[in-house]
Amino acid sequence: MVKIVYILHRRDDVSPEEFYAYWKNSHGPLVRSFAQALRATRYVQSHTLATPLNEAFRQSRGMLAPEAGITEVWWKSLDDLQAGFASEAGQNAARALIADEAKFIDLARSRCFLTEEHTIFDAL
Repeated sequence: MVKIVYILHRRDDVSPEEFYAYWKNSHGPLVRSFAQALRATRYVQSHTLATPLNEAFRQSRGMLAPEAGITEVWWKSLDDLQAGFASEAGQNAARALIADEAKFIDLARSRCFLTEEHTIFDAL
């Protein structure tokens, strides 16, 4: 399986509360509605927690401040991903998703890339 990972930066004019509520309750269902057209098999949002532990982890490693969150979208293969985005329905879905993302995500300061998972352990 392959996935696209989005590292999201919240727009400055959107409060954290508005950002997370919109992402989960509006954008999430929109993505779900386009899953079949895009041939996506899984979609997960990881919302950054507002906890002092984040600052402790960051400081202990000398890293940058955390982003607002991560989205992961899975496909069975690169061929499925490409076929999903190549179809007319997939292209329409992509345009609609990008327009919606611009409402709450600072796209210019966010990141997006394809990955392939390599499980090192799975003890849960």
